[in-house]
Amino acid sequence: MSFIVNFVVDTYTDVMENRSDPRVKDWPLMSSPGPTLAIVLVYAFCVKVVGPKLMEKRKPFQLKNTLIIYNLIQVIFSSWLFYEAIVAGWFNGYSFRCQPVDYSTSPKAMRTAAGCWWYFFSKFTEFFDTIFFVMRKKNEQVSRLHVIHHGIMPLSTWFGVKFTPGGHSTFFGMLNTFVHIVMYSYYLLAALGPHMQPYLWWKKYLTTMQMIQFVLVMVHAFQLLFIDCDYPKAFVWWIGLHAIMFYFLFADFYNQTYKKTKVVAGPSKKDDDALTNGSANGKASHAYQQPEKSMEASYTAHDSLKNRAAYVNNQK
Repeated sequence: MSFIVNFVVDTYTDVMENRSDPRVKDWPLMSSPGPTLAIVLVYAFCVKVVGPKLMEKRKPFQLKNTLIIYNLIQVIFSSWLFYEAIVAGWFNGYSFRCQPVDYSTSPKAMRTAAGCWWYFFSKFTEFFDTIFFVMRKKNEQVSRLHVIHHGIMPLSTWFGVKFTPGGHSTFFGMLNTFVHIVMYSYYLLAALGPHMQPYLWWKKYLTTMQMIQFVLVMVHAFQLLFIDCDYPKAFVWWIGLHAIMFYFLFADFYNQTYKKTKVVAGPSKKDDDALTNGSANGKASHAYQQPEKSMEASYTAHDSLKNRAAYVNNQK
């Protein structure tokens, strides 16, 4: 048993000390995956257990101004990350077919590595997406896809920064930051208020864009399995399999959200509440109203039948 433990410890030490990029060793959160894993676990526990419990008997926060500022910051941050990915490599000297990592300390290589770290850091700022859902009591938005996506990304990008901060795998980060520019722009417009709704018809295309992104990442990563390239094959599988997993998760979300078969039936509970109040979201409701429960019962209840039979007999 001690032999196995020593082997695992020695292998871990060798990988972390001798096979990782020494340039990032002393950067924040880069010494080991432990701190990142701990943050992710705390995040998942808070948004799935602690947060909903704390908000259970509280009114939802509105957070309108907070959401506007947050989404604006995310648009700016994502735009800067995309710009860095472009000027430090992609469309500026990088090969889309095979791009090894530049482990030198040249200004361009260090700029690329720094951009990779900031991309890793951005995965933590995205936790606020979920935190705001919980604070607004929109727990239905804290879905399996949402938590898995936000929980895995910091760990996934940590390994990228630790071992390959640059080169072929940064293609994913470049695409992802562009998608986030569009996504947070949508959220920003939505946060401005209901008057923006007519201009937000393109919501479902955000998910389509995400899926296209993962297909491009799959093709771009797995091409290295068929050509010679001085890039770690382990990270080809790491990036490619992540893209496959997220593609199917987002495809499942798309099918459940936008391709549901609409069954013609009575109004939902939400509709019933709106009808009871005489309006829905501040607008008059024109939905079909079912007969009231009391009226329906008067024609089916056993006592009502007996009363009507007695009435008819008395009229004879």
